[in-house]
Amino acid sequence: MSEDKTGQAAEQRRPASQQDKQKRKARIQNDGRASMTRSIATAVVVKDGDIFFLCEPNGDVPLGGEHGLGLYYHDCRFLNGYEMRLADATPEVLVSTAARGFMAIFELTNPDIKMAGGALLNKEELGIEWKRVIDSSKLMLCDIFAFRNYGLQKVTLPFTLAFQSEFEPLFSVRGMVREKLGTLHSPRWKENVLSLRYDGVDRIYRSLSVHFSPAPQSTKDSTARYTVTLQPEETKQFVISLCIAESKEENEVRPKAQQRLDMKKIEHTLQDASDQCLAKETEIRSDSLLLNSLIDRSLRDLHLLKTNIDGQEFFAGGVPWFVTLFGRDSLIASLQTLAYDPGIAEQTLRLLAKYQGQKVDEWRDEQPGKIMHELRVGEMAHLNEIPQTPYYGTIDATPLFLILIARHAAWTGELRVFNDLRDSIEEALKWMSKYGDRNADGYLEYDSSSKKGLSNQGWKDSGDAIVNEDGSLAKPPISLVEVQGYVYLAKTALAGLYERAGEPDQGDRLRQEAQNLRERFNQDFWLKDKGFYALALQAGNKPAAVVSSNPGQALWSGIIDRDKAQQTVERLMADDMFNGWGIRTLSEKERRYNPIGYHLGTVWPHDNSIIAAAFRRYGFAKEACRIFTGIAEAAMHFAHYRLPEVFAGFRKQEYDLPVHYPVACHPQAWAAGAVPYLLESSLGLEPEAFDHRLRIVQPVLPDFIRHIEICHLKVGNGSADLRFARDSEDKVSVEVLHVKGRLDVIIEG
Repeated sequence: MSEDKTGQAAEQRRPASQQDKQKRKARIQNDGRASMTRSIATAVVVKDGDIFFLCEPNGDVPLGGEHGLGLYYHDCRFLNGYEMRLADATPEVLVSTAARGFMAIFELTNPDIKMAGGALLNKEELGIEWKRVIDSSKLMLCDIFAFRNYGLQKVTLPFTLAFQSEFEPLFSVRGMVREKLGTLHSPRWKENVLSLRYDGVDRIYRSLSVHFSPAPQSTKDSTARYTVTLQPEETKQFVISLCIAESKEENEVRPKAQQRLDMKKIEHTLQDASDQCLAKETEIRSDSLLLNSLIDRSLRDLHLLKTNIDGQEFFAGGVPWFVTLFGRDSLIASLQTLAYDPGIAEQTLRLLAKYQGQKVDEWRDEQPGKIMHELRVGEMAHLNEIPQTPYYGTIDATPLFLILIARHAAWTGELRVFNDLRDSIEEALKWMSKYGDRNADGYLEYDSSSKKGLSNQGWKDSGDAIVNEDGSLAKPPISLVEVQGYVYLAKTALAGLYERAGEPDQGDRLRQEAQNLRERFNQDFWLKDKGFYALALQAGNKPAAVVSSNPGQALWSGIIDRDKAQQTVERLMADDMFNGWGIRTLSEKERRYNPIGYHLGTVWPHDNSIIAAAFRRYGFAKEACRIFTGIAEAAMHFAHYRLPEVFAGFRKQEYDLPVHYPVACHPQAWAAGAVPYLLESSLGLEPEAFDHRLRIVQPVLPDFIRHIEICHLKVGNGSADLRFARDSEDKVSVEVLHVKGRLDVIIEG
């Protein structure tokens, strides 16, 4: 042991263990997957700003074990253990909920407890309400325990609160081994405040101070002990505040005096912010309790995932693994929600333009003009142990960036963002033709140059996601089927903006390039023997000839020939692909199919929302409604109707409920955006804001919705209130209830 400047004991830097070495090997096998920790499927999640907390349904974070629960801030887990015990017994859970996002409530009771002296406290004599609130403005999590005696006799029993903190970087929690370790200080008590501290190798001091009201009756190590005495019908309250500090100055992380908190005020402030945010957006009302619940949950989760960098808001990828700026994820979530709030799309575009690649950097897979993949700010990033500073290993973020610019313009009727980001657009187009197509075959392909980069760089970015029929991995360079569609859509959509900006020659050039790509694509990716499109072309332009969901996203872009669309749709909706809840990522018939493989047979809500929009684009309304219904029914079985990032690919008839993917993020941005986007595409909303027009093209409604009203749907400077109603023959009528500003509503079919 060594002594720090304050005289407290400090642990030496810890050497890598055999377990660490095994983790290192496993990380290679785990390339691109969410985490190697045990399941977080039933975790209760609270988040506000950059702080989030995951725990068991009883409120605990287990002391010890490889789990992903705990308190996180700036890519660091500040708390990895937190247990409350009654006379060494674990309370029983009656209910737990975090429906509001920033707050969780746990209702607990006691099991049978043998008391000191042999007396027995019968189970369910005590009620324990545990309320947990995060307030990021104060960098604090606050727990309020309210004990109530429902029995007829006085109760006296001990209860303890035990804490544990190792200040692990998020990547370490997920399974990556740290190369350098800082100094973890032993727990210290001073004036009834527990101080937990870590001095990072990155010269940043991190601390967590735990304040207690009333003060504990005794303390030992990192455990606070109380004896609570309750008369019949009496209630007593205990408040525990966990305060985060992070600074380059040592003095800034030392415990400060406990703040006096008005928890009702904090709760009301956070709730008002959530409600006001929802009120600004397009309002949805329907006769379907299911749809109403899904939309409300989706919009609240999207609000919860809003995060800020340099004054620009974006949707963070998902809790807990991806609470940061993600090129692909943030762009797709913005695309899914343009009909509800185009403002965050603009901020996301401006932020990503700021981080656009400037040079060739193999460590970070960066090239000039490339849109970033992931930005991290923790210790491992500061020490350059990981390339996410930011990391650019994504093949699809750049064309998606261009697509979002065009779609944002279609909804707003403005060239302002296009003009402001003109240099970024030009650089992105150059990147696609120069660095994105290194072998000059006309397709966008990837092959990572980074030692710690992703081997696969499409949305299916796990190391084993892109496979051949025999189960072998595809060999780079890899050209994904859907990415070629993104390029096609980006160029065709941008062509119109260039023409509006007075540059018809540039528009013509982009359209011709897109048309040439489409012609070659429909020859090279089409598998005649399967009547379907290859997942990818790999080294030597050999097809990865497996049946996957990826061609569905290619269909969304419009690159697929009309004469091949029906075969594509039928193949995606076959039983080996559509499992009743949604379309799997890989066919049940393929050698590498795995219903719980991250991208090898699972169902992703965002993927299905894009595919449903693709079906509507090509006129397959019935199939789109089947997807909508399946995803909506799946959401019924998840807590608070919250769709997770991904769920298992088992058939619906096997279990009659969707099977959790163990370490899926929830909430997750593009999963939260899935139902809003499914609704937009079902209603056939086609904005033409430059012409002050909204086209409603052949609207449909799934069976669980009979009528729906959309209020304050903004297109350009105008807005409309609309009512859609499905009759007994499943035909949908549209009534224009109100129009504000200059906007023509055209109903087609």
